[in-house]
Amino acid sequence: MALPNILDVPGEADRVRFDAGFGQRFIVTVDTEEEFDWTQPLGRTGHGLSHVPRLARFQQFCEGLGIAPIYLIDYPIATDPTVVEALGAAVTAGRAEIGVQLHPWVSPPHDEEVNGFNSYAGNLPPELEAAKFNTLKDAIERAFGTAPLIYRAGRYGVGPASAGILREAGLAIDTSVRARFDYSSTGGPNFRDHPVVPWWIDRAAGLMEVPLTTVYWGVLRRQGPLLYPAMWRMPKLRGLLARMSLLERIPLTPEGVSIEEAIKGIDIALDDHLPLLVFSFHSPSLRPGLTPYVRDADGLDQLYDWWRAVFAYLKQRHVRPASVAEIMAAAQV
Repeated sequence: MALPNILDVPGEADRVRFDAGFGQRFIVTVDTEEEFDWTQPLGRTGHGLSHVPRLARFQQFCEGLGIAPIYLIDYPIATDPTVVEALGAAVTAGRAEIGVQLHPWVSPPHDEEVNGFNSYAGNLPPELEAAKFNTLKDAIERAFGTAPLIYRAGRYGVGPASAGILREAGLAIDTSVRARFDYSSTGGPNFRDHPVVPWWIDRAAGLMEVPLTTVYWGVLRRQGPLLYPAMWRMPKLRGLLARMSLLERIPLTPEGVSIEEAIKGIDIALDDHLPLLVFSFHSPSLRPGLTPYVRDADGLDQLYDWWRAVFAYLKQRHVRPASVAEIMAAAQV
């Protein structure tokens, strides 16, 4: 029997079916990570954590709207006491959830060379990938007093051994697959042909994939899986097709996606009967100047306005938030 492999494109029989009462739901995932210069080579040192206290404001904002975010935490964050000050009470009370996000270049043990290829955890020797994952998971458990059940590989970098590592650790959900994106040009995984609906990685072990939500919009959206990858060297053509309402790829994130585009993406996802919409963004965007997406105070206001508008629209469309426990309870094994 073949070992489960997240990189394998699943079949229709692997698709997760949810109880009828589950409806269409959504989750908000936060890639909760250290600050670093995205334009420079990765390094083990030289990163910052100045934005971590700002997680408390985002958490308060979400609580006011009845949303429990899922914070996917990496090693520098997990070992910074200020993260517990910002989120600990909310996690304990069930107003927030935590998960694991592995950035191998800043996660011990430091036994590999730091380079682009090794920044994808799934490219590491399985023993090293497992050691880094388990060290990080243990650090999160020590910090928050609870075991995380959901995982995202940093840079979406799962590999052939990742499913087995998650299964052995007792995790319930992987959310590393960024469907309709291809990172193979830099040594990463190719998710171009992966579906945007949840599927069982290992049904017997109760391990499922909940991919990030990306949809194609426009007159040619049904041809998107074929046309969009063929234009990866032609960004101007992609832009032209989007402006002409012919074809646009829309990930559900406030980073680089307008409110209007997000609403279009939500409509497509719901019309396509996706059971679970997955939103995401990077935690350093909560402080201006740390990511390309939030340059100044106005940009931060726009980030919150984006979430406010999206949450209001989801409520209008009767799409409720979900927790990891609710997702697993509703999944029909």
